[in-house]
Amino acid sequence: MKSYFRPEIDALAGYTPGEQPRMRRLIKLNTNENPYPPSPRALEAMRAVPGEAMRRYPDPAADALCEAIARRFGVARDQVIAGNGSDDILTMVFRAFTDPVRPVAVLEPSYSLYPVLAAMQGAPVIRIPLAGDDFALPDDVLAQAAGANFLAVVRPNAPTGNAFPKPAVRALCAGFDGMVMIDEAYADFADDNCMDLVKEFPNLVVSRTFSKSYSFAGMRLGFAVSSPEVIFGLNKLKDSYNLDAVTQAAGLAAFEDAAYLADTVARIRRDRELLREGLLKLGFQVGKSEANFLFAAPPDGDGEGYFRYLRENAVIVRYFPGPVTGRYVRITVGTPEQNKELLDLTAKRFKKA
Repeated sequence: MKSYFRPEIDALAGYTPGEQPRMRRLIKLNTNENPYPPSPRALEAMRAVPGEAMRRYPDPAADALCEAIARRFGVARDQVIAGNGSDDILTMVFRAFTDPVRPVAVLEPSYSLYPVLAAMQGAPVIRIPLAGDDFALPDDVLAQAAGANFLAVVRPNAPTGNAFPKPAVRALCAGFDGMVMIDEAYADFADDNCMDLVKEFPNLVVSRTFSKSYSFAGMRLGFAVSSPEVIFGLNKLKDSYNLDAVTQAAGLAAFEDAAYLADTVARIRRDRELLREGLLKLGFQVGKSEANFLFAAPPDGDGEGYFRYLRENAVIVRYFPGPVTGRYVRITVGTPEQNKELLDLTAKRFKKA
């Protein structure tokens, strides 16, 4: 059959989401989901949505939620846009700032969706390898990114978990001749964040998701903060009703329950360090993480073998093939009980001399 697709789509491999296995007894630590339920206030808000709200179209701008976000971060309402998960935000941003003559610069390793979004636009990708075993920003990142119209940075980075120094990120925003996006999907688990830089740099977009810290992976809610001019442009690309009424109500309730967020984040940060200490004692190479996961290389350097071993024992982690990433697996921080089972299984395979 003759193809009627654009050539870029025919050539596209597509993004591979994290596996959603159907095993009966399973410890699922592969997609950075929060091991704890959402705020009870969010669940109450969902139940309170009237049937009339189902019949009518939702607020196309998600004003109540966006106003709360603006108040929290000290920006104007016209500096916030909400999306159907942060991937919806990323799609808007790539559509706005990349095309066949406007390249995007991405760090490697980083979020594997970025090259796919670029390919959809037919946009060239400038890949900038992170430096050393600690996956640091290279000193010449601006020189390597020269010629790109758009620079995408994940902070804390995925899949490595490290957060690039904030002064270095500020320097990127100041020195890059184009749009900068800081993808802060994991910022609530970090020691600091870059949201305040939006007030300094009109060429900066900061995106967030509710999937991780708010336990909303199944609800699909994200947002971005930028200058009024950038948000005005992104709104031209937004689906008319990209957030349903239930998600808007639940998201607002979760966002306003700061105490619940602080409690669950503190538990995950504590357990993250305990899990890291346990893996280090077994001879793993594990860098400092400021996310809700660890990027860990087993003692034998065989990330795939360790991944398959855990899977055979009903523990699912994420493996990224490649000359650099293939040595590692990414492990979501689970409940204390889940983390202990993973460590017990790991100890059976790797006995440190």
